[in-house]
Amino acid sequence: MILSSWSVALQGIDGHAVEVEAAEGGGLPRTQIVGLPDKALNEAKERVKAAARACELKWPEQLCTINLSPAGLPKAGTHYDLAIAVAALGTQGLISPDKATRTVLLGELALDGRVRRVRGILPAMLAAVKAGFERAIVPTGQVAEAALVPGIAVEGAGRLDEVVQLVNGLTVENPSEAAQPSEPAPDVRPAFVPDLADVVGHEDGKFALEVAAAGRHHLFLHGAPGVGKTMLASRLPSILPDLDDDESVEVSALHSLAGHELTGLITRPPFADPHHSTTPVALVGGGSGELKPGAISLAHRGVLFLDEAPDFGAKLDALRTPLENGWINVSRARMSTRFPARFQLILAANPCPCGKYGVQGMDCTCDSVKVRRYQERLSGPILDRIDIKHQMAGINRMLLDVGTATTPEASAAVLERVLAARERQRHRLRRTPWTTNGEVAGPYLRKHLPLPSDLGVLNSALQRGSISARGVDKVLRLAWTLTDLAGAGQITNRELRAALQLRQGEQERAA
Repeated sequence: MILSSWSVALQGIDGHAVEVEAAEGGGLPRTQIVGLPDKALNEAKERVKAAARACELKWPEQLCTINLSPAGLPKAGTHYDLAIAVAALGTQGLISPDKATRTVLLGELALDGRVRRVRGILPAMLAAVKAGFERAIVPTGQVAEAALVPGIAVEGAGRLDEVVQLVNGLTVENPSEAAQPSEPAPDVRPAFVPDLADVVGHEDGKFALEVAAAGRHHLFLHGAPGVGKTMLASRLPSILPDLDDDESVEVSALHSLAGHELTGLITRPPFADPHHSTTPVALVGGGSGELKPGAISLAHRGVLFLDEAPDFGAKLDALRTPLENGWINVSRARMSTRFPARFQLILAANPCPCGKYGVQGMDCTCDSVKVRRYQERLSGPILDRIDIKHQMAGINRMLLDVGTATTPEASAAVLERVLAARERQRHRLRRTPWTTNGEVAGPYLRKHLPLPSDLGVLNSALQRGSISARGVDKVLRLAWTLTDLAGAGQITNRELRAALQLRQGEQERAA
């Protein structure tokens, strides 16, 4: 007797329905899994067999062959356990064949028959709905996450015998609590967003942050230690608009794939700030078995903040393609996948190892070779992809004296201007695949959007070599964002000069 059940193979954020077939007979008593399983999946036969016996369910006494179809698609992960168990138990007449083929099953099994939570429930449900399934069984603790996807009925089970009842169409009144996942869920920071009202002074820096938020531009903050670079960068999420429905599902699916437990869709732009000691795999994604999203994908549609950027070294060069294309291809020997990675990059750096080079009133202890080597850790190609470069100046002491400092503007007020600018961009780009100025392709920017009649300031900067051809497009994007913030409909020479100043920072002042 052959019985089939269904699960989902995850390749990055995309999923494919997998048919799990079980057949008994033809050899010595044992269980074998075929269809390109990885090591963790191949060990499922022992977990599932022990779980079935713990729940007093009859296991095949002859050779039991489990086939995962399509056989040419690599399979990884422990979430296939429930589908394997149901297919194998079906050969013993414990499962109704017509009902098993209409249900997607996701969950890992413990040896005592408990169902463990697994990662990637949300993208798996999206794939199941796309494949036409109308019913799913998941661990009890993940019903809320699975139910975020409309169009599929979700039921939860905490033990294998409860799964059998649910597959057969029976009702489980009080399902058991699911076991904790075999791999711990990543820590999720509390939902506290610092406010711009906390920042005293730095009016130029706040304006650069507002422009970056309005047009989704990349930003580089540099200055002496303790001047406020990290403080300013951490407040960028507070002036970013909420994610729209499609963005919320996409971002939530990525975080589900990373193992974050979700009780609702993520509606705010995420903020990722990995330490400079992070590995390249943790930064861009990958792994030796299952491919997982890295920090750049967990910052998708949000902010990736790299503090002490020079200390990241050569790892920063891995960001070149994602900064241009909005995705990262992760390839390994057995599989390859693509993760979305359209993030806003915020870099922060000191001027030298001691942090005092070029700072008024401070004596730098670094020689010229040390300073040059430190600054060269940020490669030219990476810096050329940054839209705004801002030198953070020190704060005047009078701004800290009680009674003399003016009340800083709150994030809510800045957010209103950002929302208005974003709406103008959305209207102007309504017939394109883009929604913000920072995303617009260069050819479209130059050919289909009106340009100022006098581009002399750009031509001069290009001839001097102070900006590249890519930099010209960056300046035009910034000019459009400044125009949108001003509520105007056309770039003028004023916006062009201001955009060039934002692009070059202190370099243009020196020129």
